[in-house]
Amino acid sequence: MVWKLTSDSRISARALERQMNNWELARRQRLERSRVRAEVEDFITISRQPGIPAERIADVLATHFGWPVFGRGLLEAMAGDDAVRRRIYRSMDERDLHWWEEALRGLLDREFNVNDYFHRLSHTVLSLARQSPCIFVGRGCDFILPRHLGLRVRLVAPLEPRIAAVAEEHGCSMEEAQQQIERVQTGRLEYLRRHFGDRAFAEERADLVINLGRWDADGTIEVILEAYHKRLRPAVAAAS
Repeated sequence: MVWKLTSDSRISARALERQMNNWELARRQRLERSRVRAEVEDFITISRQPGIPAERIADVLATHFGWPVFGRGLLEAMAGDDAVRRRIYRSMDERDLHWWEEALRGLLDREFNVNDYFHRLSHTVLSLARQSPCIFVGRGCDFILPRHLGLRVRLVAPLEPRIAAVAEEHGCSMEEAQQQIERVQTGRLEYLRRHFGDRAFAEERADLVINLGRWDADGTIEVILEAYHKRLRPAVAAAS
């Protein structure tokens, strides 16, 4: 099986604006439904092995729910764009800001390795999730967001189809594709270990692990949706 990949490594201003518009629409719809606030709005995080088309799966889920998708490229662009972050913060009221400050303090008080990029990334992810349901791909967002909320999905697959997918995407040999997968994997492991320590490799990190060697794209979406609807959910309470 060969997957078609959708890379988000080259993020355009148009792509960023589109997802911000989607986020603002989802935020308005949430406000129209209810003023009762949850700690954060609902979210799904997706982590994956290199060579797996997580963005493609996230896009299908986004269409189903009407939620914005924030992958690695978008999150990195937003973390580095003061104007975009100000745009998010301006929409937060006093309750939002109080929660945001407490959540950020709790996050940074943990034994995480905090640098300027991680600080800005955490600001961005928490602010997005506070006000609108979202889908997040990569960047350890499952550690940044409240552990008792959301759905955390992990996608895995045998090495050979992942190599084949990367080779087709980049028009390179299978050997070059394997080397690229190994480089990406090394970089991701270093990022997770540096910022989240050993907890990043705990077996219970994900709520749902799907082996794409056994499920096609449609089946994977069905499994995620089933898990989303059947998971245990905390009671919604008004935030202070």
